Formats: sequence, C-alpha cells, structure tokens
Amino acid sequence: MQQRLTLITLGVRDLNRSLKFYEEGLGWKKSSDSQEAVAFFSLGGMVLSLFGWDALAEDAGQTPAGSGFRGISLAYNTRSREEVDAVLQLAEKAGGKIVKPAEEVFWGGYSGYFTDPDGHLFEVAHNPFWEMNEQGQVLLP
Repeated sequence: MQQRLTLITLGVRDLNRSLKFYEEGLGWKKSSDSQEAVAFFSLGGMVLSLFGWDALAEDAGQTPAGSGFRGISLAYNTRSREEVDAVLQLAEKAGGKIVKPAEEVFWGGYSGYFTDPDGHLFEVAHNPFWEMNEQGQVLLP
C-alpha cells in the first residue's frame, strides 16, 4: 500500500450549511462531480467530500450515534477491484479490523471499510468514474 490518502469524507449534519461554509465562507469551488447528496472539493490531488452524517454511517455499516462512528472516514482509492481486496487484507493483517467487507456499492464502484487500531475509519474504494494519475492522485473535473 502506498503512503497516501485520496479522499477525506466528513459526515455533516446539514449539507447546505456546510456547503455555505466551504463555498461562501472559504471560497472553495465545488467539483462538477458533486451530486445532490454529496459534495467534492479538489485539494491538489486529494479530495474532500461532504456527505450526510447518517448516510456516511450507513455506508460504512456503523450506527450514527455512539463511540463507534465519529463522523469521518479516510479513503484510499485504488485502480482496480482486486487492489481493494488486497489493501483490505493488508490492513487486517497489520492489525486493523474489517468493519464492512468489500462489495459493489450503490454509486457504481466497489468498496469496503476497515478501522485502524485506534478505531479510525478507512474506506478502500475503486471508483471507475474517477481518473487517477501515476502518483495515485484523483483528478476531478
């Protein structure tokens, strides 16, 4: 596994309020890949995603309240489905816990989730709709 992150997803309680903060408050420009329920911001090779708190918890197979879910996931995007499986196996072997095995997901990709030894949530995903350069950086439109 390369030492990199590709996507940071923040679970937000009110997407419109968060969009106002990032777009109007910080002056950031939302990617045209954004959709009604999720917003993406290019961060020079990394991506910040804003996604509903409850929806992110559901996607990761976690409950939205309590100590298990913290409203954020870090993501590692891969170039293939096979690489998703390999990274999840590597994480588990290294002491991580698989909290959601890899599977086909509603948005058309393939992903699973693990937690590190401190319980930080990581998604490992193959998004066939996103281009990645040789350095593993996601190139949003």
